[in-house]
Amino acid sequence: MTTLSIPQARKLALHCQGLPTTKKQGTAYCQTLNVFKQLGYVQIDTISVVQRAHHHTLWSRNPRYQPAHLDALVANKEVFEYWSHAAAYLPMSEYRYTLPRKQALKTGQQKHWYNKDQTLMDEILRRIDNEGPLMAKDFDSKRTHKQGWGSKPTKQALECLFMQGELMISERKNFHKVYQLTEKVLPDQLDTSQPTAEEYGQFLVMRYLRSHGFGNLAEMTYLLKHVKLLASNALNTLIEDNKVERINVAGSEFFACTQSLELLDKRLNRKQAKVLSPFDNLLIQRKRAQNIFNFEYLLECYVPEAKRQYGYFCLPILWEGTLVARADCKVDNKASCLNVMRLFVETSVKDRDAFMEALGKELENFANFNQCLSYAIESVSWK
Repeated sequence: MTTLSIPQARKLALHCQGLPTTKKQGTAYCQTLNVFKQLGYVQIDTISVVQRAHHHTLWSRNPRYQPAHLDALVANKEVFEYWSHAAAYLPMSEYRYTLPRKQALKTGQQKHWYNKDQTLMDEILRRIDNEGPLMAKDFDSKRTHKQGWGSKPTKQALECLFMQGELMISERKNFHKVYQLTEKVLPDQLDTSQPTAEEYGQFLVMRYLRSHGFGNLAEMTYLLKHVKLLASNALNTLIEDNKVERINVAGSEFFACTQSLELLDKRLNRKQAKVLSPFDNLLIQRKRAQNIFNFEYLLECYVPEAKRQYGYFCLPILWEGTLVARADCKVDNKASCLNVMRLFVETSVKDRDAFMEALGKELENFANFNQCLSYAIESVSWK
């Protein structure tokens, strides 16, 4: 069994996550598509005190990323919206692996968070078939009372149809979803065959390991229902085929792609600072981030203000191959300034001058990405 030190484990995870960034050939648009292929998904979020999470995550790996890339990728049918562990954009090439969840929701093996109103769902399908793509606001539901999560019956029906695969999101207008019949969104020649249980299990394992470098069964099946047995069986097969191997990290057993372990010989740019989104793929599993990077992180926008330790929307900061700081940031559009209200730096950072210099370059780039002319750090704490 291969044994990795914590620094080696961090290095492997970062290389597989495309962090920090390296110069790559090809157009900026193609690089953005390659990020999707590398990560497998990019989580969508609505908070906009800085650029929204999906744009931020893509920019963190492609410095030439432009928000227009995402609209173009959707329009060109190269990525699509669905659910990973949360709402996300996914590469269209992996569309067929969303079908098991859709089938389970459609047949009742899994439950929607909304109750199905089949009559209303059928009415919606007929309207979209006749009129073309529609948004939730285009439906004047006679049943206007709100239910469940506080949305109208038509919105709930649209989401049921979306989750079970009969509708897709063809585009967004001012961040509002536009729904279209699935067959009119999918590209020609796309493989839409239902994967076998073995194929699906192996996909879940290999997709996670290629994107994260290594992982255990709980991490590979994070927030996915009824797939642990599939993934466990797939692991056994992949180990027998020498595609995956067991590794030891700090006394715990993990699994890694045999091919990915070669990345340990590749140089990592440790002197580049990266400001990450709270929803970044690298640390969305908080327990993993704490175990591997010794970084305890909580997104405090959901915490009452009086109980916040770091701020409303603190962004994790990567430097020297690990997570070392948090920056509570907010864009001031009127002043065209990225404000860092509070910067908290771990005491593990020994060369403070080098860190602040690297962070300054990153904040300048991040401000520009947020369409700001400048940035300002209001306070710094070393903890």
